Amino acid sequence: MGRAHEAIARAMQTLGRYLHGKEKPLRLAFICFFSRGHLLIEDLPGLGKTTLAIGLAKILGLSFARIQCTSDLLPTDITGLSIFNRTAGVFEFHSGPIFHNIILVDEINRATPKTQSALLEAMGEKQVTLEGRTMDLPKPFFVIATQNPAEQFGTFPLPESQMDRFMMRIRIGYPSREAELEILRGGSKRRELYSLDPVMDQDTVLMIQDFIRKRMITSDTLLDYLMRIIEESRRCEDLTAGLSTRGSLALLHTSRAHAFMEGRDYVIPEDVKAVAPYVMAHRVVFREEYSSEDKKEMIRLLLQRVPVPA
Repeated sequence: MGRAHEAIARAMQTLGRYLHGKEKPLRLAFICFFSRGHLLIEDLPGLGKTTLAIGLAKILGLSFARIQCTSDLLPTDITGLSIFNRTAGVFEFHSGPIFHNIILVDEINRATPKTQSALLEAMGEKQVTLEGRTMDLPKPFFVIATQNPAEQFGTFPLPESQMDRFMMRIRIGYPSREAELEILRGGSKRRELYSLDPVMDQDTVLMIQDFIRKRMITSDTLLDYLMRIIEESRRCEDLTAGLSTRGSLALLHTSRAHAFMEGRDYVIPEDVKAVAPYVMAHRVVFREEYSSEDKKEMIRLLLQRVPVPA
């Protein structure tokens, strides 16, 4: 795995040149990708979400597609459909953008619930059923969906049950003053992303994902610590619903990926603490009086109540 760690470090360094001051969201995106999850980014337009998605696809040598969600977007605009070929006298299937490795779904909350459901079902099942045929989606398959939290008019907010489909929810945030000055001096470099040389191929990506899922060492002590966090979320008085079993697995998988990114083949409590706010905050249900509070900070406070194993 030494070469894999070197390749990831090169990928982080290369993309860092295009995402000034965004090292943390970039790292979280890699963790989510190598955990075989999907990523939800909630932030204002123009902060680097598209650059992040294109950069990931190019540096990992994977195919990329973008879906711009609108209220008239149909499920078949995502999955594809069969069109009759008069010359051949047969229906031919034309695949939609979902048959790519990395997909940017821009402003997912502008699509209707019916279209959202089609996309989220494909994300969960990793396959699409059309006209009686079931087709597997490519591997790896990674969706980056975005939402603009400042605009609610004409949108269809994702219900809590569908938010659970996303392994992590993050924000990009404004760059630092120094990073933004660097952007102003150099201008936009997005077009350069399309000519990036990949640092690994598809087989290497799948090997890393498989290693993280099956071969990272997770001790019984660490699993007990995870269970204590899960149980604390379910009895916490600030919450009306704690972490689901799917959420528990997401916390485990992202903790393993975080440990791998740190160059270890075993998981420690610090890995869990590092990813928990991004995995748990959109899955648990807070009481109404805490609706305006910082959810990630509340998750950090919850973690402080769980003793760390010696």
